[in-house]
Amino acid sequence: MHAHLGDRLIVESPSTGVVRRDGEIVGLHHEDGTPPYDVRWSDTGDVTLVFPGPDAHIHEGGLEEPPSSGPPLAGDTGVSPQSGDIGRRVAAARLRQGLSLQETARRARMSPEYLAYLETHASDPSLGTLLRVADALGTTLLGLQGGDQERPPGQGNALYHPRLRDLGEQECRALLSTHGVGRVSLTTPRGPAVFPVNYEVVDDAIAFRTAPDASPAGAVGNEVAFEVDHVDDALSQGWSVLVVGRARAVTDVDAIRTLEEQAHTKPWAGGRRTLWVSIVVDRLTGRRITADDA
Repeated sequence: MHAHLGDRLIVESPSTGVVRRDGEIVGLHHEDGTPPYDVRWSDTGDVTLVFPGPDAHIHEGGLEEPPSSGPPLAGDTGVSPQSGDIGRRVAAARLRQGLSLQETARRARMSPEYLAYLETHASDPSLGTLLRVADALGTTLLGLQGGDQERPPGQGNALYHPRLRDLGEQECRALLSTHGVGRVSLTTPRGPAVFPVNYEVVDDAIAFRTAPDASPAGAVGNEVAFEVDHVDDALSQGWSVLVVGRARAVTDVDAIRTLEEQAHTKPWAGGRRTLWVSIVVDRLTGRRITADDA
C-alpha cells in the first residue's frame, strides 16, 4: 500500500463493501508512502496514527466519488439509489429541518463531505457519529437506526433517577409551536375517541385540516382536548403538552387563505381536507421527564 498526502483512506467491510469510516491522509512516516499514516477522520475531525488493515484501501486525490458526480454540498441531496437505510433517514431528517449539509455537519462536528457520503452511500458509521448526527437533527439514535418504526414509544428502560416537572405556559407554547402531529380527543356518537392530525399554531390557537364528513370534524362546536408530545426512547426522556378548549370551524375566506399559506405540512392522510378547525386555548398544561441532573 502506497499513499500521498491528501489521499483518502477508506475502511470498509471486507464481506459487504459497506464503508465504515474514511479520512484524509495528512501525514506520512515513510518517503515511499507506505504505512503508517496520520489520518484526519471525516466523522470526528480527529487525527490518529493508522496502520491500515485488510479492510482498508487508498483512494487517490480525495473523495471516493469525483466532485462532478457527487452530491452538491450546498443543496439538498435527497435520496440516492445507493443510500443505505441510515443514510436515507439522515437525509430525510435533514430536509425536514430545512438544514444544509454544511450547517448539519457543523452542528455534528464533522466534515460536509463525510455527511454527504453518509447520506448517499451504504455505510456503517460509528455509534458516536450517529449520536452527534441525531443531536444535530433533533432526532434520536433509535430514529436514525429505524428501531422505532413499528413499535409504540415508551418501551425503553426508565431512567435511574427520573425528574418529572410541570411546564410553564411559555414553555408549553414554545413546544406547541414546533408543529407536527398532535392528537385531538372528542366525544363521538360511539363514545370517546382520539384522532391524530397534522396541526398548526396560528394566533395562539390550534388549527388542523380534516374532511367535513370525517370523524375529527365532530370536534366543531364542542370542548375538546388536544395533546402533542415527544418521546425519546433512546434516552427515556420526553415531554407532553395538553390543550383544552372549544373547537370551531374556520369559515372566513381570508382566515382560510392565511391558514393555507402558513401551513407547514399537508395532512399525511391525503385526500381533500377542506375543513379547517380551530381550537381556542382555555387551559394549557405540560410535563417533561428528564434525568435528575439535566
